[in-house]
Amino acid sequence: VAFSPDGASIASSSRDKTVRLWSTATGAQLKVLKGHTDTVVPVAFSPDGARIASGSCDNTVRLWSAASGAQLKVLEGHTDTVTTVAFSPDGA
Repeated sequence: VAFSPDGASIASSSRDKTVRLWSTATGAQLKVLKGHTDTVVPVAFSPDGARIASGSCDNTVRLWSAASGAQLKVLEGHTDTVTTVAFSPDGA
């Protein structure tokens, strides 16, 4: 799991191939991010909270809009599970 920089939401990853966003205040599910084709392992918020990165056993990294849940980019090329994702402190 990863907390958003403002602490208002949590992103969780799952074997159900999704990333889910949750409200920290209420525990309500806010969004379900679908696109991975296998278990999602790491998740991370960008420093400004605008984007989420996720890695998966489908060998991809995906970038998402935290506000809309839209998939922004798919990064392909790994030949095995992506086990770590991170943003640089400046958000790049």
